[in-house]
Amino acid sequence: MEGETSWVSHLFHDIQRVIPTFESLPDLIDEENRENTGISLDCILPDELLERILAYLPIVSVFRMGCVCKRWKEIVDEKRFSWGFSDSLSQKPWYFMFTSSDEPIGYAYDPVCRKWYGIDLPCIETSNWFVSSSYGLVCFMDNDSRSRLYVCNPITKQFKSLEEPPNMKFSDYSALAITVDKKMLNYTVAIVKSRQVPGNFFQWDLSIQIYDSETTLWMTYFTEVLAGWRGGDESVICDGILYFLIYATGGGMASLDNRHRLIMYNLSNRFSQDSLMRTSIPVPCSLTCGRLMNLKDKLVMVGGIGKQDRSDIIKGIGIWTLNGKEWVEITRMPHKFFQGFGEFDDVFASSGTSDIIYIQSYGAPALLMFDMDRKQWKWSQKCPVTKRFPLQLFTGFCFEPRLEVLP
Repeated sequence: MEGETSWVSHLFHDIQRVIPTFESLPDLIDEENRENTGISLDCILPDELLERILAYLPIVSVFRMGCVCKRWKEIVDEKRFSWGFSDSLSQKPWYFMFTSSDEPIGYAYDPVCRKWYGIDLPCIETSNWFVSSSYGLVCFMDNDSRSRLYVCNPITKQFKSLEEPPNMKFSDYSALAITVDKKMLNYTVAIVKSRQVPGNFFQWDLSIQIYDSETTLWMTYFTEVLAGWRGGDESVICDGILYFLIYATGGGMASLDNRHRLIMYNLSNRFSQDSLMRTSIPVPCSLTCGRLMNLKDKLVMVGGIGKQDRSDIIKGIGIWTLNGKEWVEITRMPHKFFQGFGEFDDVFASSGTSDIIYIQSYGAPALLMFDMDRKQWKWSQKCPVTKRFPLQLFTGFCFEPRLEVLP
């Protein structure tokens, strides 16, 4: 496997930079009890039962427990433990925040332990690469040539380089999405690219290219010329449907109050030549920007709500889910949280999976979470990153920490 490394040694090295030192279990037992303990409970338990107990630890503790003793390390290294660990405990998605625009370094936030961990990402070179994640895997695409793609597991540090997609060097806009089959652990990568027709500002060539990890091949599924609309950089795959936002360039169905539309493309119906605009639906209100995400196979959009008289100026943030072709509003960010970011631009970073949505302003390292199940807003612990200069930008992405998924 290309880029394969030992997850125990490498990630433990990364995490120990920021995890505080905890007292070990023997330190918590008084000296008298320790002297009277003749047999360790660890020696009595069979491997299968010990695996079940250890599998309920937070994922960070997995890397620490591999250093406790030889027996525990052998358990951690077992492939069946990785599967049992993932099945026994539903991990909350982490959020990785870049700390530099020049290097792919940053901190990952664990909402279960409420801690930040220093992690260096493999593959990528800068923080402005395209990013998409699904079920433990993260796909990266460079922002320059848009021909270099990698799929990696940020926890295990294993990664794979994908073949170069056809004609990717000539797109003006690109949107990246990945989805993982949770049973077979195969994955599909989709790229929606948009290129202006030479000499015509209102017409844009749009194409959909799909990569299948089983065949390791790219295929162009669909092409169409859009009038008055272009693709952008926002897309996601939910339950076999590729969703992506298109943006008004003038003419067509566009208006000043409705500059975004949502396209739905069924990946299983690759031979259909129906116009993409027939599947498009308007966004629920005038938006400054929209962020798409897959939460439990349901499409969720986080959008900046524009002012009534100035739709390009943000006044708040809303969250919607798509039910068929109808948007259902879930909530709007309370004003006290909106103000908590300080100065908030009309565009912002937001991503989510499972039941957690993360929202981050590009101008500050503050990170806000919304729990879809509990309908609860909460700030993360303060990130150990400080703003060093006025124009410093912050961005990031969320991913599921999993051990068993390989690129």
